[in-house]
Amino acid sequence: MTATDDTPAAGPQSQTLSRGIRILEILADAREPLSIDELAQRLGVHRSVAYRLLRTLEHHRLTVRDPRGRITLGARLAALAAGVAHDLQAEALPELTSAANELAMTCFLAVLDADEIVTLTSVEPRHAVASVAQRPGSRHPMGIGAPGKVILASLPAHEWPEATDAARRAELEQVRSRGWAISHDEVLPGVRSTAVPLRLPSGQPAALAVVYVSSTQADEEIAARLTAASDSIRTALGG
Repeated sequence: MTATDDTPAAGPQSQTLSRGIRILEILADAREPLSIDELAQRLGVHRSVAYRLLRTLEHHRLTVRDPRGRITLGARLAALAAGVAHDLQAEALPELTSAANELAMTCFLAVLDADEIVTLTSVEPRHAVASVAQRPGSRHPMGIGAPGKVILASLPAHEWPEATDAARRAELEQVRSRGWAISHDEVLPGVRSTAVPLRLPSGQPAALAVVYVSSTQADEEIAARLTAASDSIRTALGG
C-alpha cells in the first residue's frame, strides 16, 4: 500500500531531522560528554554523518564541545526548554524548591509525553549531604517508577496497556485509592522515589515526585508533603 495525500506516511518525514533530534536525546541521556565516535556508534551512523549533523547543531548552539573536543548539550537548548509549559514551571518552581529543601531530596515535576514519562523541571536540596540528580528532559516508560505509576493510575483503566497483568492492575488501583506511589530500583539502581498526582487545568497527566537513596521519613509523610505542594501548584494555576 502506498501513502497518499490522505494517508500519512509511516515513520519520520525527514531522516536528517530525526537523526538530529536523536543526537540531542542521546546527549541528554548521557552522564558525561561524548566523543564523535561514541555519538556515531550510539546513533548507528558513520562518523562523517555524525560530524555533519553536529556542525548544524553547533551552528544553532544546541550542542557545544569541551576543551577535549567532547560533545554536550548547549545552553541554547536550555533557553528553548524554558519556554515549554512556562506558566507551569514558573508556578511549580517555588513549591519544588521548598519541598526539596524540607525533605532533603531532589524534587521534580514530570508529565506524560505519548507513552513516556518526561521530567520537566527539577530542584536539588540546598544543604543535603548527597542528593540524586534528576535531569530535566530525562524520560522513562510509563508505568514504572513512582511518577510513572501515579500518572498511569490517573488514567481510565481502559487506557492502561494491554500487557498490564492482574498484579500490576491491583497495584495501580491501590495507588489510585491512596493517592501516591513509591518505587525502588525501578528506574535507577539503588534509588527510591515517591510521587503524587498533579491535576493540571489542561487535563495533561502530571506528577510531583522526589528521588532519594534513603530516608528516615515514612512514605506517608513524604507523600503528604508532596500532596501539599501539588495542591498549591494547582491552586496557583487556577485549577
